Amino acid sequence: MIIERNTTPFVVFSEDPVLNALQKITANQQRIIFLVNESGILQGSLSDGDFRRWLIANPTESLETSAIQVANKNVRSYPISTDAAVLNGEFAQGISHLPLVDERGHLIAIAMNEQKVLRIGQHEIAEDKPSFIIAEIGNNHQGDVDFAKRLVDLAVESGADAVKFQLRDMEALYRQKGSASAGEDLGVQYTLDLLSRFSFSVEQMYEVFDHVKQHNMDIMCTPWDAPSVQALVDYGIAGMKIASADLTNHELLRDVVSRGLPMMVSTGMSREEEIRESVKLLQNHGASYALLQCQSTYPAPFKDVNLAYMDRLAEIGQSLVGYSGHERGYHVPIAAVARGAKIIEKHFTTDKTLEGNDHTVSLLPEEFKAMVTQIREIEEAIGTAAPREVSTGELMNRVNLAKSLVATRTIAQGEAVSEDDVEIKSPGRGLQPNYLSQLVGRTMQREVEAGSFFYEGDLKDDLVTRRDFTFDRPWGLPVRYHDYKPLIEEAKPDFLEFHFSYKDLEIDIDDVFDSKLPMSFTTHLPDLFAGDFLVDLASSDQEIWERSIIEVQRTIDITRDLTRYFTTDDDPIMVVTMGGFTKDAHIAPIARADKYERIGEALKHLNTSGVRLAAQTLPPYPWLMGGQQFHNLFLDPQDTAEFSDTYDTALCLDISHTMLAANFLKMPLSEAVDLLAPRSIHLHLVDGVGVDGEGVQVGEGDVDWAALGKQLRGLSPKSSFIPEIWQGHINNGEGFFTALDRLEKWL
Repeated sequence: MIIERNTTPFVVFSEDPVLNALQKITANQQRIIFLVNESGILQGSLSDGDFRRWLIANPTESLETSAIQVANKNVRSYPISTDAAVLNGEFAQGISHLPLVDERGHLIAIAMNEQKVLRIGQHEIAEDKPSFIIAEIGNNHQGDVDFAKRLVDLAVESGADAVKFQLRDMEALYRQKGSASAGEDLGVQYTLDLLSRFSFSVEQMYEVFDHVKQHNMDIMCTPWDAPSVQALVDYGIAGMKIASADLTNHELLRDVVSRGLPMMVSTGMSREEEIRESVKLLQNHGASYALLQCQSTYPAPFKDVNLAYMDRLAEIGQSLVGYSGHERGYHVPIAAVARGAKIIEKHFTTDKTLEGNDHTVSLLPEEFKAMVTQIREIEEAIGTAAPREVSTGELMNRVNLAKSLVATRTIAQGEAVSEDDVEIKSPGRGLQPNYLSQLVGRTMQREVEAGSFFYEGDLKDDLVTRRDFTFDRPWGLPVRYHDYKPLIEEAKPDFLEFHFSYKDLEIDIDDVFDSKLPMSFTTHLPDLFAGDFLVDLASSDQEIWERSIIEVQRTIDITRDLTRYFTTDDDPIMVVTMGGFTKDAHIAPIARADKYERIGEALKHLNTSGVRLAAQTLPPYPWLMGGQQFHNLFLDPQDTAEFSDTYDTALCLDISHTMLAANFLKMPLSEAVDLLAPRSIHLHLVDGVGVDGEGVQVGEGDVDWAALGKQLRGLSPKSSFIPEIWQGHINNGEGFFTALDRLEKWL
């Protein structure tokens, strides 16, 4: 249980429209709000369920109806002084939120049946959220306000979620201070001397806090005494950190708890019974808190860090746990995150040789940034405990490296498959070997030639219908030279799109075609060339840039020559992945302009007469050669549109790629389509999942196809399209025809 004293996210006025109440419920993600009058007196509650019941009973009522008319007016409340055991008893009955009121009925706080959530300013820290990373500046500012502000700026650049300071009232905190400490031990004398010179006054601390706010960054601070607690409350601090030295200071704990602020509590220098005693106090007072594993030596020996104790802390506290590190380096915090730490606190400085022992265990800005980067990578790598799925990259490699069930002889349609009819061969394009028992005895609904693959469709009783389709725009099929004929036997596309491999470019087209086909065509630049070469018209490497131009020109020339075998009214489209990829990380957005200019310069060297180039929109994490890389260009819809206008180059809008880009950029797909569709002469229609799940079957990913279809009809009504489903060509285009069947109702 926690007692939330910041009631603003959970309260509306009784006479406010019910729409306002629903917006509050959406924002707080708690499925409930409380209603008060203008004096703040509790008058009712409104939950998701209350609203649904009201709407069913009053389907014609306006959302401008006052919230009190919809609310539960018999909401149960408790005095703010109610013992925690009583409140927990209510939670045991299934109640999740209890309003707490003063003697006059004013809503003071809300008791919530949760513990493993901590809200610090704009951050919600939870087990399913990224870890909260704190740059602990503490007293490393050396008593210099300007230096403190500089450290804040550097912490922002280093990727910290929050900065933390320490505030002391020396008069209230120490029995002797400054030069009056002659009777103290040497260590205390040293500490007091540093603090007397380096501690900020309240006014100085406020000035630094104001600077932090300019960065829209969360602030935390450690109060070492009651006057400091009050000063931080007066400023409006988002959360407080309790130092290890104060874990047993129950008066300070009670003081902070009474302010209703979330707390992070370090556990260094304490025995387990002391930790348990303080946890009991926090729980009894409904504190919102997390426990931090900490070794309070500077620097801490690795043998004493004991990250494994975080498991025990989580059990003791029934709370989130984190790690406050004083060891050298930043590899231990990364390991802590891997073990479940949701909060990382690490000291921050610009010079480890400055006076004070905190500097010795601090990270420099570049080290802190590296730690943040690696923590975020580790968090991605941790994943979930859900059943294992095969990643997109693995699917690609599975096709290349795995085995398939292959026919040892030609099996006629209507003939049953025997065990002798099947052998296991590479590559993995067909049915996996573990399906052998399901395949044997099946009656084939198609002729299977000797040496060809069996497919998943061979295990089904109903085949995907290959038929003519009706669309309000030209539609085609993605093909290779070797497989286009069977794909057009039963369906009659308006055009074919040849997805070239670099080996296809060496084939004499006169050996492929013997007559003119009654349809048009498009082409697609190979993704890979001999020698693991990827076309990059944006490359600053002159050799790569020049070869890229050569390979694009060669493909243009072949595209132009193909017109001899097709019925074309317009110049054929050639889809080009222009380049701009990196192997290790995305480049800064500001660096994109130079790369777009480099592509623009390359385009001047190409003879494109008789061919229309279309720059393909790209995903953030492309799968190239079976491994993930990083795309930087044609990713952001804004600069993609600007490139198209500046260099008079049309686009190929790849919906899968753009869906992934939209997810990556945290923008609606519709906004991207608004910018890209009017500039697109060709479409690749395919679904996508997350930020790197491309090539997904239509209707099985994140795309709202009904909404997209409406947009495309309005913004790009004549653009041609293909269903570019990953491995859609297998089993005579089963994936393509499934997609077309689904797309027909939207296009």
